[in-house]
Parts: sequence; C-alpha cells; structure tokens
Amino acid sequence: MLSTVGIMNHRNFSAPHTFLELHTVWVLVLCLFCNGCHSLGADVRKRPETVNIGSIFTFNSIIGKVAKVAVQAAIEDVNSSPNILRGTKLKLTMHDSNSSGFLGITDALQFMEGDTVAIIGPQSSVLAHVISHVANEFKIPLLSFSATDPTLSSLQYPFFIRTTQSDLYQMAAISDVINSYDWRKVIAIYIDDDHGRNGIAALGDELATRRCEISYRVALETGSTRADIKEVLVKVALMEARIYVVHTYTGQGLDVFAVAQSLGMTGSGSVWFATNWLSTILDTSGPLSQEASSSVQGVITMRMYTPNSEHKRNFVSEWSNLTKKENKSAVGLSTYGLYAYDTVWLLAHGLDEFFNQGGKISFSNDSRLNELGGGSLRLDAMTIFNEGDSLLESILQVNMTGITGPIKFTQDKDIINPAYEVINVIGTGIRRIGYWTNYSGLSVERPEALYTKPPNRSSSSQQLYSVVWPGQTTRKPRGWVFPQNGKQLRIAVTNRASFHEFVAEERGTNMFKGYCIDVFNAAMNLLPYAVPHQLIAFGDGHKNPNGTELVSLITSNVYDAAVGDIAITTTRTRMVDFTQPYIESGLVVVAPVKKSNTSAWAFLRPFTRQMWFVTGVSFLVVGAVVWILEHRINDDFRGPPRQQCVTILWFSFSTMFFSHIYAGENTVSTLGRLILVIWLFVVLIINSSYTASLTSILTVEKLSSPIKGIQTLVMNDDPIGFQQGSFSRNYLINQLGINESRLKPLTTPDQYVEALKRGPENGGVAAIVDERAYVELFLASHCEFSIVGQEFTRTGWGFAFPRDSPVAVDLSTAILKLSESGDLQRIHDKWLMSSACTSQTTKFEVDKLELKSFSGLFAICGLACVLALIIYFAIIMHKFTRHLPEEPGSAGGSSRSARLQTFLSFVDEKEVDLKSKSKRRHMEVASNVGVDEDTSVNGSNRSRKFMSTNNSMNTQGASETT
Repeated sequence: MLSTVGIMNHRNFSAPHTFLELHTVWVLVLCLFCNGCHSLGADVRKRPETVNIGSIFTFNSIIGKVAKVAVQAAIEDVNSSPNILRGTKLKLTMHDSNSSGFLGITDALQFMEGDTVAIIGPQSSVLAHVISHVANEFKIPLLSFSATDPTLSSLQYPFFIRTTQSDLYQMAAISDVINSYDWRKVIAIYIDDDHGRNGIAALGDELATRRCEISYRVALETGSTRADIKEVLVKVALMEARIYVVHTYTGQGLDVFAVAQSLGMTGSGSVWFATNWLSTILDTSGPLSQEASSSVQGVITMRMYTPNSEHKRNFVSEWSNLTKKENKSAVGLSTYGLYAYDTVWLLAHGLDEFFNQGGKISFSNDSRLNELGGGSLRLDAMTIFNEGDSLLESILQVNMTGITGPIKFTQDKDIINPAYEVINVIGTGIRRIGYWTNYSGLSVERPEALYTKPPNRSSSSQQLYSVVWPGQTTRKPRGWVFPQNGKQLRIAVTNRASFHEFVAEERGTNMFKGYCIDVFNAAMNLLPYAVPHQLIAFGDGHKNPNGTELVSLITSNVYDAAVGDIAITTTRTRMVDFTQPYIESGLVVVAPVKKSNTSAWAFLRPFTRQMWFVTGVSFLVVGAVVWILEHRINDDFRGPPRQQCVTILWFSFSTMFFSHIYAGENTVSTLGRLILVIWLFVVLIINSSYTASLTSILTVEKLSSPIKGIQTLVMNDDPIGFQQGSFSRNYLINQLGINESRLKPLTTPDQYVEALKRGPENGGVAAIVDERAYVELFLASHCEFSIVGQEFTRTGWGFAFPRDSPVAVDLSTAILKLSESGDLQRIHDKWLMSSACTSQTTKFEVDKLELKSFSGLFAICGLACVLALIIYFAIIMHKFTRHLPEEPGSAGGSSRSARLQTFLSFVDEKEVDLKSKSKRRHMEVASNVGVDEDTSVNGSNRSRKFMSTNNSMNTQGASETT
C-alpha cells in the first residue's frame, strides 16, 4: 500500500480532473493492492473460515483414551496458532467405533455426507483396510497414527497415510535381536486378522534374510478367552523352539503371558518377545498387577523411539492436566499419543500448503451413487472431494518437526528415520537395553548420534546392554529344548562291511563301537544338556552304505541325525548341516610300488634329458661369448684356431668347478667379467641342486611306481578301483571326467590287495582312489602299496543334522573342546594307531630336476650374453670406422668382400698390436713430412746460389770484353 501511495505521489495531477479520470486511478490502485496481497500469500478472503475433519477410533481403548486427548489438544493448538492456516479453523468431528468394524464403516460413510476433507484414523489396521476403499472412492485422505500393518503402504491404498512407524521396521528390529544371539527358530503367536497375519508375515520375511525362520505359527481368534489360549499353547509347550514372539492387541497380550506362565513356559531357558503393545500398556496403565507383572518378567518389548526436545518435554509436562479434563483420571502418555498429536499438525501443514497453492474446497456428487437411488442409506448424499488429490500431495510433501521428531515421507509413504527402543521388563519397571534404527541396526547409542556417522551394520557394532531373561538369569538362553513328548532323536549309524575300526555294530545288540562312535559319545557328554537319542543301523553290514543317500533321509525326516564315517561334501552340505570335522580325509591314490635300485648311470638321474642338453649348450655358448669378448685383449684367448677351440671348451667346463681361476685363465674385459659373474651364479645353483638330488638318490631308499598321481590316471585308460559307497565315484566321474566303465567298486581291504596285485592286465586295477583315513589304515598292514602323488581334495568327516539344528552347533563346540584337550587324539590312537608300516622311512623316487625349474636362470644368463655382444660389437664398429681411413688403399671403391676381410682381420688383430701399428704409421707420416720440408729448403738455397754464381760470371765476362 505504501508503494501504491508512492506511485500516486509521483503523479502530477492538474486541478481540473474529470470523474472518469479519478475513477480510473482508483481502479489502478486497487488492482496493485490486490496483486501485492496475492504475491505475499495473504489473500485470506479465498480461504474458508472452517475446514471439516473427522476422526475414528475407540474411545475406551488404551490407545483411544490417549489419542482422544492428544487430538483435541492438537486441534486447540492449531486453531490458536497465528503461524498456520491464517484465519481458517479446523472443525473436528469425533466418532467412536467402539472396537466394531461395522460401526467404523458407518462412521466413515457419515463423514462423506458432511463435506469432510480428511479423516484422522482409524485406530485398527483391520478397519483401515476397509475404510481405505471408501477413502479412495471419495478422495478423502485417511491419516492413521496407529494402523501399523505393513501392507497398508501398498499402491492399493493411495489415500491412506500412515503417520506412525510401520510394523515392517518393528519386525526387522526383533529379527536383528534374534539374529544377534544366534537363535534360528521362532514360534509366532498372533491375532488372526490383517494386523496379526501381515505383521507376522513381515517377521517371517525379515527372519529369512538372516537365515532364521518361524518354525510354528499360533493364530488366536479376536476375543479369545484364556481357555482358548491355553488350548493352543499346550501344543506349543511340547515343541523344540523356545523363542516366542507375541503380536497381539493390548487386550489379549497379557492373557497370553498369564496362560504361558501357568503352563511353565516363561521359566528359565525361554525367550519372549512382545511387540509394542506391551510397552503401550506399561506407558499408559502404569504399574501392572502382581499377576501380570510376574508373567512378563524378562520379556523384551519394543517402543517407537521419539527424540527428546523442548516441545516434547513441554507437552509431557502438560499431559496430566490434559487427561484430567477429559477422563477425570490420569492416563499415561504413550508414543501413540505423540503421533496422534503430530498427525493433526501434519494435516494442518498440508492444508496450509494446499491453500497457498490456490486450492479450493469443493465437493460433487458421485453419479454412480445417484443411479442407485438414495433410499434409506442416503447414498446420494455422499460427495466426492474434488481437490482430494491435491490435498493428498500437499500432505505427502510436508517436511516439519513435531514432538516425535522430523516428519517427512519416503517414496513408500513411510515416515523417515524409523527407530525403536529395545526394552527389558524387570520387576515392576522396565530397562532400556539399546536402540534399533533402520540406519545402523542395534546400538547402545541414541539414533541422533548414529545419524551423524556412516551407517555400520557389521556384527561387531550390533550391541545391546545385558538382558535379564525369564527365570531371573543373565545367562543367554539356549533358545530350544528337546520336545517334551517322549520322542527320542533317531540317529542313523553307518553299518560298514569293512574298516570296522571306524564303525562296527556289536553282534546281537543295538550297540555300536569304533572311532566315530567314541568321538560322538565323548562330544555328547560335553553338552550342557541331555540329548535323548536312539542309534539305528543304516546298512546291512555286507555292503558299505552310501553317505549321500543317508543324508537325504535326514531331509525327508526319516532320521533326525547321522553318525559315522560321513564325508563333508558340497552336495551333502546343501541338504544338511554338519558339525565341525573330527578327522581330515581327502582323496588320495594308492598304487603298487617297488624299490628303486641304483645303477652305474645313477649320476645322470638328477637331471632330465632336456636339462642336460640345455646345460651343456649353455656351457659352450658362455665359453664362446667370453672368448669373443676377451680375444682381442687377452693373450690367454689367442693362438692357433685349434688351440682357441680347446680354450673355449676348457674354460667353459672349468667354470663348473671354478678351476679356470687356478689355471690362470682370467678375464680382462669388463663385459667378460660381468658375464662370468652371472654364469658362475647359475653354475652354483645348478651344482648345488645336482649334488642334493644325487645325494638323495644314492643314500635314501626309494620306491618307484609307474603311477605318479591322479593326473596319470586321468591321462591313461587303465581301470581304477574305488570304495563302494564312497563319494569318490561321483567325484571321478563328474569332476575329473573319467569314464564310468573304468571304475571298479571294491569293498574290503582283501579286495584292494587282490585288485592291485593283479594289475590292469589281469583284470585288476592300476590304482585305487579312496579317502586318506581308510588308506592310512589299509597301508598300516600292506607295505607293498603306498600313496602316490598328492592329496587332491581336502575334506573331513562330520556328524549330519537337519538344517539350522542347534545340536549341530553345540556338538561342533564340543568337538573343538575334545581337540584342544587332546582327547580327540587319544581316541584316534586307540582305534587307528598301528605299528606294521608306520615306522618305515622309505620315500618315493624323487622327481628329476626339470628344465622349467631353472628356466629363469638360463634366461637371465642368455639375455646378459646378448646385451654384452651388442655392446661389444658396437664398440668394435666404432673403432673400425676410425681405423679404416688410415689403411693404405682404403680409399676408393673397394669391394664388399675386401671390406669384410679387412673387418675380420681387424677383429682378429690384437688390440695392443693395432695400437702399435697405428702409432708407427703416425710416426712415419710425421717423418716423411719433415724430409720433404728439408728437401724443399735445400733446393731453394741451391737455386739462389746458382743464380748468384751466374750473375757474377756474367759480370766478369762483361768486364773482360770491355
């Protein structure tokens, strides 16, 4: 307005003005004023005085009592605040659904008749599913602070807005706690409705990502009595798992714990989790009764986390006054009350932004309802909110801070930064043992501190304070027990036909003995609990049982476990869980061996033929290179051609024994010395290796075999023996590609001996592939055979249990204790220690030293020789080009052959002689120049003397004539 006046003052109006001119000026002023107000967003005349909103929840419920007070307080605060809505008041209409789905639906339909723009509620997820369809039809945003069903976030319900945390995150928090204690099986107890089923489905999904599972689901009807609950919990009490998750409503949750306590299910060894219904009761209702308090001792529950702030503290301090006005008695404040309060403010901010964007509130009739006719239901009176989509978008775009912390929606319409407090019920109170955030998992730090750091999900960072578990113990519960239905574990034992030292059934009894049985019994005795079990023979004792077939029977629940000589293979680990291996046993090759006798040519055995050839050639090459480098400057490398060839050979081979030094044949050139140093290093390595190998050949008794290992068997077509029932058959076929027709099954050690002695030519086998544990026992009494080559697989034996069996984990720990204490070795020595061949020190024939072992040395030496020759000839060429012009007759068109002959003569000539010849040539040239000069001086003197004589004679003759 000031700017408008300024415009008017700057105008020069003359005295006589017509009425039309004045009217035009005032219209301009009003237009400018309206534009300025619109640009400032202050056109309050376009906003309605009141906006109708509704709410649906159960007033007398624990959540409803708190929510009613919180919503009314929020309405009052919004309407009295000058910073929001600016003149528009919220008019709230509250309907009590009285825990009835039908009443909730009728309440929602009534709101559709009263020009309602948004509904706060409903309280339950079941009702939210139904009313969301109504909200979709009439485009009315539905803001619920307590419907936590994860499926409500789906695209099926676009107008549903959850203003609290989803149960998806609560179930993730519980799953993280379960996983942090290494529990694997959980029993879920829940209300059989949308809230319970979908919440437990989310729990199952979260557990599955952590390799855990819900082993049993207990569904309770809404309104179940204690008798109904007892009927289903009696079955649960007989089950193995002792990890329970209770996901119910506040009205039935305590009944579940009371019945569980009466059945003895809440004692020591059990673990109970309750979703946030329990923390809501504890926050709202105050101290529990003695019966209820005793039944929830040691329970872990969740509470939605809300950060501390001054606004929250002020609201909490005023809460008692607010509740007394409404309920005539104090009601505790739960997190649902905080979220209910923020829901009103969220809606107010959304409406404010809606109005700022020029939104108008208007309704229209639904033509489809008009076609049905009004009738007693008055369907034609229901109207559609025309701007519902715009208001929904404005609400979802709100970014504010309430008493519950930052409020902003993700793309999935969930509140950002979901977090929970992990609470342990102790005595008459509670104790916070940590926090859970979707950002970093479990932690003892407040979420605000975690958000300032990078996310950390490592196992070491997942921490909680100590927990007082049911039974008043701080020791971590095992989480499972053996079923109390009198059933024993059916444990299958491999009934072998051979190698009874490992497993054997005592005739006429149901008892077993052997190394594997003693290890199993010793490990079972170390368990902190008794394991009722029954050993059952698997196999007839005439054929060795197939380990893979036995393992598959565990997956089909024929057996509960398997004990014996069961190798841990990849295929089997996909079906069952194995304990820690109690003995190592990979696949090896057994073949007949014979003593290797020495011969007159034993000194040639350390090297292969290729090695001998390359070594000899290298001696000659190095000798030739050194001769080239030393020939022009070293008298030891000069002489007649025959003598020089002998010198090359002598010098080359003398370096093997370093005798060239004593013979006086020393190198003079720098390049020659460099080559010699490198070659002497190569000779030292070759010499040492040859000496060591030859010493081993001549002094140690050796065993030789045409079979060198598994590669020999793969490359030839000889028959191969294997132990019947062993996994070696499948390994040879599937992994090594050996034809099945080459494989011959063998059962007993006697069959091993017979097949090996016959050999492949007489219907036997060339070698046997078997596990090391069996082979070592076999070789202890059969010294004519031995292991050839290296062990080509690494595996071990273990006891098999169903997947995720807790007994397997505890038995693994027991086996490690046996190993650390030495008991495992003592059991091994008792059954498997034999003295027949174990003291032999015979070894297999050492493999010859191959060329590839020394190829690097030869390559270095060869490269040095090539570089030295290149440098040497470069220097020679430089000297030759300088020497060539000095040669008589060098100038002119000499032929290539003459130049080559000259070059060879130059190379062959001794360096000292060449220098002397060059010096003499320079002296002769210098002397010739001096003689010529003297001759020319004497000639000039004689001519001058002759001329003077003639002159004098001519003068004398003239005088005489005169």
